[in-house]
Amino acid sequence: MQSSSLLFPVALISAERRGDLSEDVYRLKPANSPDISVELVVTRLGMADDSQVRGVPVILLHGSFSNRRFWYSPKGAGLGAFLARAGFDVWLPEMRGHGLSSRNISWAKNRVADYARYDLPAIAAFVREQSGQVPHWLGHSQGAISLAAALGGKYLSEPDVASAAFFGCQINRRYWSLKIPPIEWGAYLLLKRFKQLSGTRLKRGPEDEPVSIALETLRWNGFMGRFKDAERDWWAGLAEVQAPALVVAAVGDRQTPEWACRKLFDQLGSEQRKFVSLGREHGFSSDYSHVEMLVSQAAQQEVWPLVRDWLLKGTTKSL
Repeated sequence: MQSSSLLFPVALISAERRGDLSEDVYRLKPANSPDISVELVVTRLGMADDSQVRGVPVILLHGSFSNRRFWYSPKGAGLGAFLARAGFDVWLPEMRGHGLSSRNISWAKNRVADYARYDLPAIAAFVREQSGQVPHWLGHSQGAISLAAALGGKYLSEPDVASAAFFGCQINRRYWSLKIPPIEWGAYLLLKRFKQLSGTRLKRGPEDEPVSIALETLRWNGFMGRFKDAERDWWAGLAEVQAPALVVAAVGDRQTPEWACRKLFDQLGSEQRKFVSLGREHGFSSDYSHVEMLVSQAAQQEVWPLVRDWLLKGTTKSL
């Protein structure tokens, strides 16, 4: 089958009409990381009756234990569908081993560092090639952390990012107990007993995560820990990010508290940036939780239009 891209092998595995939406599903084989078995599936949403008319591209990154259905349900609901109906060119990647993306050979060793260094740049290049424009990015939870790592590590640069939005994203929350080496070592040994963490068993979502993701997080928050990889200090690099940035916290979020999201906002070097806290004291109908901030009836009325308006204010960048 002829590749759908000049960058690397890409197969269009389905092209369907879903109600008023068009759904094109691509399988990417970037072969840009040490594990060349990595395949990434990316779904493109648009309007079925205007399939040749594409707006500004927006890439939505799901969090841990999740997949594209966080953004786009089988019934055509979700923020992804909302933005497609608002005229945006919506792209929904599924990370290694999630959703339609198969597990790579070294799945058990996958890390956010791999997503940031290899996968997001490949997705960015493909979306730019197909759309002819620089995409906006929006990440939730681990998806937002991966986006922050890619920006701080300079794996995504200005030609790749028209703007960046971080929902429920904390990086430097300090668990002081993990600063005590014996406790950190005990947690490490406990996690090493597992190959993967079950989202359904933990009641966190439909997907599994490799335990290497948890071990990586433990290193960031442990003794002498810092948000970085062996090559670059991602946290320091965020101070050099110039792309417009939106950081959104939820008052009722116990996983990523408001103050921790604020630290990310303060670290970003963007001159054009905005912080939003979703809670009653800030004029919203409720104190949103970690998931409800994007997936709830209230979010549909209050948060989705906020995202749309943020994107509409952004400047379209052509290649």
